[in-house]
Amino acid sequence: MHLDSAADLSACRQLMKGGSKSFFAASLMLPARLRGPATALYAFCRLADDAIDLGGDPHAAMHELRARLDAIYAHRPHAIDADRALTATVHRFDIPRALLDALLDGFYWDALGRRYDTLPELEAYASRVAGTVGAMMALVMGERSPQALARACELGVAMQLTNIARDVGEDARNGRLYLPRHWLADEGVDVDAWLRDPVFTPAIARIVHRLLNAADELYGRAEHGIAALPRDCRPAIRAARLVYAEIGHQLTREGLDSIRHRTVVSTSRKLVLMARATLSSVVTPGSAATVLPALPAIQHLVDAVPQRDSPRKAAARRSFEQRVDFVFELLERQAAAQSRAQR
Repeated sequence: MHLDSAADLSACRQLMKGGSKSFFAASLMLPARLRGPATALYAFCRLADDAIDLGGDPHAAMHELRARLDAIYAHRPHAIDADRALTATVHRFDIPRALLDALLDGFYWDALGRRYDTLPELEAYASRVAGTVGAMMALVMGERSPQALARACELGVAMQLTNIARDVGEDARNGRLYLPRHWLADEGVDVDAWLRDPVFTPAIARIVHRLLNAADELYGRAEHGIAALPRDCRPAIRAARLVYAEIGHQLTREGLDSIRHRTVVSTSRKLVLMARATLSSVVTPGSAATVLPALPAIQHLVDAVPQRDSPRKAAARRSFEQRVDFVFELLERQAAAQSRAQR
């Protein structure tokens, strides 16, 4: 079976264009060699989310999706464009199955309507539905170090926290709640009563602001990881980071009211941020070597990735070893020549 065919990737690309305009725009900034794998990851994630969330039977959907992953990792994908494209991607970039299993778990938690008492519990959810995507994208870009993976996962968590802050009203009207319940209790908000009639109040504004602050802290940490990426990958990831952070900034300018309307970033503003991402990536920031402890919620994702040299780093190491071998060989030749001359 021919995998990663042009037809498979074209189908995945159409799915992405119709699903996430921001992700599609950011993907166009990736180097051409990585657009296909990134598209394959997005397509499978999108189809899996829809299957669990919209299929009517989350348990049956999980069983089917795990069977599809079994086939993907056995090099025998089902006759589905996204599955064939993902098969080529996971084997080419050595993406551990545990990352995709964690992603499905997060989608399943959504379908069950799980709620979260604390920020760490919410981050554990975000690590599954978004941190996993960050980790897989880091692997596609050739980065496998614990620090690079941690920052990529944290960027995914930050984006998910931003999504939650932006969609508070929409989620509540659908009976879903992601805001930490302890935060609501601290503000004197009765969760069940508020869900029956989700209205904007100063208390809700303070909670949304608190969530955006948590996201901003993670966006700041993510910059250290972006600096460690291959130079041609930085503009796309920094653009995604800036555009998502801008959602929170725009929401703040609008008074933190994500109940009565949904905040959007204008196309012109996105273009400005994408240009800024490109320009700022021309010069390597000096913070790439900064070592930070991983957010506890994403440690399981970092641990799931076996540590070995990336192809880029392995090539650099081989090049260094070859230079060392050349020096030693040269010294041996000089010693042999001197020995012959003394006879």
